[in-house]
Amino acid sequence: MVTTTPHLEPRRTVPRIEALTVKNYRALANLTLREMQPLTVLLGPNGSGKSTVFDVFAFLSECFSDGLRRAWDRRGRFRELRTRGQDGPIVIELKYRERPKSPIITYHLEIDEGNTGPFLSAEWLQWRRGSSGKPFRFLNFKNGRGEVIEGEVPDEDATRIEEGLESPEVLAVNALGQLSRHPRVASLRRFITGWHLSYLSGDSTRGVPEAGPQEHLSQSGDNLPNVVQFLKEQHPERLDQILTALSRRVPQLESVETTIMENGHLLLRFKDSPFEQPILSRYASDGSLKMLAYLILLHDPAPAPLMGIEEPENFLHPRLLAGLAEECRKAAERSQLLVTSHSPFLVNGLRSREVWVLYRDTRGLTQARRTDTMRGIPEFIEAGALLGDLWMEGHFEAGDPLVRAGRPEEAKRQGIAS
Repeated sequence: MVTTTPHLEPRRTVPRIEALTVKNYRALANLTLREMQPLTVLLGPNGSGKSTVFDVFAFLSECFSDGLRRAWDRRGRFRELRTRGQDGPIVIELKYRERPKSPIITYHLEIDEGNTGPFLSAEWLQWRRGSSGKPFRFLNFKNGRGEVIEGEVPDEDATRIEEGLESPEVLAVNALGQLSRHPRVASLRRFITGWHLSYLSGDSTRGVPEAGPQEHLSQSGDNLPNVVQFLKEQHPERLDQILTALSRRVPQLESVETTIMENGHLLLRFKDSPFEQPILSRYASDGSLKMLAYLILLHDPAPAPLMGIEEPENFLHPRLLAGLAEECRKAAERSQLLVTSHSPFLVNGLRSREVWVLYRDTRGLTQARRTDTMRGIPEFIEAGALLGDLWMEGHFEAGDPLVRAGRPEEAKRQGIAS
């Protein structure tokens, strides 16, 4: 039996984030992730900040789709967002390339709060043309006013156009990125508005939505039957690949089908061997539903440029997770992936440059270490060790919850601390 991963299209030219810096965002008082890979996985104890990093991307995406004020209000404003005991604005900074070997562009945001609500105290885009030129800002705004250089390839000596926004809470990139004369700004806007942050749950995927094909999976997965219908009608060969991959992980599964009911709703049904009659998705296992949803997300014919997945190991058998890690790496040839996890079985399928360990320091603030920078890890990997096993055996220099709680002997007995 062939067990290779279904074929995916060649690598697309999509922007890639190479570094993220966050300041004053909850426990992220001053955190930088450098040399981010196409697949980046965040590990760490409960409360270490993994979900907070994930939420930074969700917050930025919502600022573009719903506006700064709504994204701000949903998270409790400065009262809940700003790092305890800190002053000054929240800072989010991305360093990214629009395509391989193109110049690094820096997008910088500073968000503050006044008497009438949140506002962008600073927002700028910066790049350097050529290897010897100085970096310069081709978009630079403060408090709703600023200047921008037009054109496909902004040049430092080009004319700077002064612009004013409707309100200081409007993102300049979101407003100006809708205009064709600002292609570099428009590229960033398309990138961020295209992000997909997944919060899949088994209950959501069991719904019975109204019939009608839908191209992409929703954040919760509640339109799973609609996406299966879309793939069946528009990309049957892709659906066959997904179901082949699913059947390798759920061996008794024969088929997945959709049926339109008389009331116009859509049923998703699973047929197991050796039974003749399929069962409704509401009676399928959480693991089968979530694996199907993840495979559909990772094999999307037109995937989001950046996808985030929180703790995909939930409800999945541990032996399936190394394969899921490989599916993620294949998908990362076409999209950038950000994944949070607690599972050493998933980590066993990862490379050390792909994995960051998050932990709290003595001040309660989140810090991060990439595993390939930890003492001894490269040598263990070179000798054939698996990263997840090294984690459980206590070879990571950070992120052990029992050691942090002052119980190193207990950690040692459990085999998760040196």
